[in-house]
Amino acid sequence: MNRKEALAIYSSGEERTVKKLLKQAESLKEAKQKLRVLIKEVSKRGSGFCWECFEKQRRIDRLEEEVKRLKAQLRYRENTEKEGYFGSSTPSSKLGFKSNSLRDNQEKKGGAQKGHPGYGRRTLREEEADGVEDVLVEDECPYCGGVLEEKGVKRRTVIEMKPVITEKLLYRLHHKYCPRCKRKFYAKAPSVLPKHLYGNQLLAQSATMHYVHGIPMGRVAHLTGVDSDHLFGTFHRLSDVFSPALEKLTEVYRQAPVKHADETGWRTDGHSGYAWLFCTPEVSIFKFRNTRSSSVPKEVFSHDGLPGVLVVDRYNGYNQVPCKIQYCYAHLCREVTDLKVEFPDEPEVANFAEVFAPLLAKAMELRTQKIGDKEFYFKARELQEKITAVVERPAKHLGIRRIQDIFQENALRMYHWESDRRVPADNNFCERELRPIVIARKVSFGSQSQRGARTREILMTVLNTLQKNTTNVVSDFKAVLDKLATDPTLDPYPLLFPYFDSS
Repeated sequence: MNRKEALAIYSSGEERTVKKLLKQAESLKEAKQKLRVLIKEVSKRGSGFCWECFEKQRRIDRLEEEVKRLKAQLRYRENTEKEGYFGSSTPSSKLGFKSNSLRDNQEKKGGAQKGHPGYGRRTLREEEADGVEDVLVEDECPYCGGVLEEKGVKRRTVIEMKPVITEKLLYRLHHKYCPRCKRKFYAKAPSVLPKHLYGNQLLAQSATMHYVHGIPMGRVAHLTGVDSDHLFGTFHRLSDVFSPALEKLTEVYRQAPVKHADETGWRTDGHSGYAWLFCTPEVSIFKFRNTRSSSVPKEVFSHDGLPGVLVVDRYNGYNQVPCKIQYCYAHLCREVTDLKVEFPDEPEVANFAEVFAPLLAKAMELRTQKIGDKEFYFKARELQEKITAVVERPAKHLGIRRIQDIFQENALRMYHWESDRRVPADNNFCERELRPIVIARKVSFGSQSQRGARTREILMTVLNTLQKNTTNVVSDFKAVLDKLATDPTLDPYPLLFPYFDSS
């Protein structure tokens, strides 16, 4: 069969379809006309049917449907202006104005309640102070010229800091020769990595400012007095030094009893991508990729049968990880609240939201209560039974049934918080930790190259993990750099994280 024959058959089939539809339309038109004639004849016989009343009722029904549709559109626009395009999930940065605080909160005064012990400033002892300085008074009275008498010393505690000043140092590196064994000995510059221009204190301070606190590189360069392009080049080299630690930190994350994961948008070289965060209270693993597919979680969870529970939202990209999953209740609670706002005239929706939303909120708050394990598990089991009862209750509204289906179809991913107190019912821990990268995205608009994204991935993982396990990330990071400056062949992982099992 050639092309012309195929087109002819297709055209003839299409023509038959059109003729069939036209014939059906003509028969439908004839049926409507016959119906109108029949209705008029019935109305003339006085059977109580009025054609004009019938037409009026049809018009009333159409107008009521139109009013209902317009009210829904108006309610949607009002909610959009009030809460933003994403409803209750709209970030505060997208809201036009912040609502005023309640009158009761405005009248509250700060500080402790009357009669409670205070927590004021404590005067330092001399052995606790970094420096003690005597501030003297003149020996003569400035008004009458009399000799002033000594009346004791008053102590005043002040916390001060030195300004960030970049120093240009010139080291004169001496070298010596042993005539007996024919060996040469060279002095090394202290506190600086081999072939690096910037000292370790400057590197530790600027890297922490940029990759932990999210300060833009231009501001870091302004504060430190160095060129931003040179700093970027130095950070690229620094990331190569610490890249072997990533796989070992990832293994620590895999074996954790409770794990969190989330992602947000991140542009690299002008192209849309995503910043992934896999974290625990001790570890933070960052991944910057140009995809949101499940390949990124599979890259992190590369083993089978991992222990623990992963707390995430309901994004399908995490569903194939080889461990248990706990879905976040915070997202579901917002959906229940949005459902009530979307259908304010539905009593069934209002009753469902008033009962179900508080139960989800209690499940999220239960873990923070200062109660014993026995009481916790008793309350958790009681809460789960109440949630299950609401989920299994018959409902007519499709919005309610959609939320009930989420719990019923994913029952194995909804109640791990009830059997293990360490597992939270929400993913707020990860979302709070992801917030600085969102702020950095708004300020820097992402990474300028794939190399920059890789450097950010390594240094953010190392420094944010270090910050979780130390009191002063700058001094500890500098101490590791000093050890590497002495011996560049050392493994950086046990130097950074001696408290993790390096096996």
